[in-house]
Amino acid sequence: MADSLYIHIPFCRRKCPYCDFYSVVYNDDIADSYIRVLNRQISSFDRKFSTIYVGGGTPSVLKPILLKRLLNSLNKHIETRGEFTVEVNPESLDKDKVKLFLDKGVNRISIGVQSLYNSKLNSLGRIHSSNQARNSVLLAKKAGFKNVSIDLIFGLAPESVKSWKKELSEAVNLPVNHISTYALTYEKNTLLHRDLQKKKISSLSERVVADMYRVALGYLPKKGFRHYEVSNFSQKRYICEHNLNYWQNSSYLGLGPSAVSYVQGRRQKNESDVRKYTEQADNNKNLVVFSERLSPLQRAKETAALKIRTKEGIDFAWFRRKTGFDFLEIESQALAELIENHLLRYKKTKRKTNTGVFLTKKGFVFCDTVSSSFL
Repeated sequence: MADSLYIHIPFCRRKCPYCDFYSVVYNDDIADSYIRVLNRQISSFDRKFSTIYVGGGTPSVLKPILLKRLLNSLNKHIETRGEFTVEVNPESLDKDKVKLFLDKGVNRISIGVQSLYNSKLNSLGRIHSSNQARNSVLLAKKAGFKNVSIDLIFGLAPESVKSWKKELSEAVNLPVNHISTYALTYEKNTLLHRDLQKKKISSLSERVVADMYRVALGYLPKKGFRHYEVSNFSQKRYICEHNLNYWQNSSYLGLGPSAVSYVQGRRQKNESDVRKYTEQADNNKNLVVFSERLSPLQRAKETAALKIRTKEGIDFAWFRRKTGFDFLEIESQALAELIENHLLRYKKTKRKTNTGVFLTKKGFVFCDTVSSSFL
């Protein structure tokens, strides 16, 4: 059985040039048909989830009547103290939608702020202003949300380390409980990547981007935002439980086009076109376009690659209980090299017994390298 449920809302007012998640421009008719399909799928569940996450795309772009229909269905399937998150963008959030979220049991709101500066927002192709970004946070908090998260992007030329630290200082002064910071990546098949290839834009050096990341690592914890995963910082008791479930390689179910499910060692990916997804669901056709069953060893290695991203790292006893494997046996070769290169350190007891491993500051900068070494 899955612990968490993810719902993909594949609609945006406009596609951002850096985004490679599946989304299409919002259309009333398509959205109406899609929500109808989702509600039918959700109504077939006979259980509750510890976390539900409605992401996108831009869930808040949906009309209130469609949001209400979706949230009515989901509200029945969240555990009493479960985490229920909805992603929103500043330009499509208003008082009525915030009230609707709260009335329907949503207890965590994640706002795609991305930047607090208009020049940077324009370069990122965002359609909201810095004032809208700030006001959306204030709106959510004033309405009664106790758990407010924002996303920030860094590493966009000609941004500097100094301007990034100033932006972080403004972010921590907002009434937020959680901050996610993401280094800009130039994903293939995005407009931003094509512009880079054509030399219409330039990218910052890896050294400068790494320095920006180090600024976040040093600054945010001093302001009460504990670093608990590579890109994530939270005040005490406000970590994202849904994402923590991913990093522990626990099970989850994904509904919607391009959504992925991982249940009992089987990974599946859904049809990536919302029209096809809706039509096939209406005709009771298979929605899965890719499926694989992982061997116990593959599952264990993926658990290592995911869990090492967290600040606490990997506890050897936890790993054995979780996977049935001895971490030191299956990852001995990679581990020795990572320790030697000062990317990982051992956790030790007072008697100097090794009980686990965790990323060093250098390791966090090169986390992708560390993670892939375990696979």
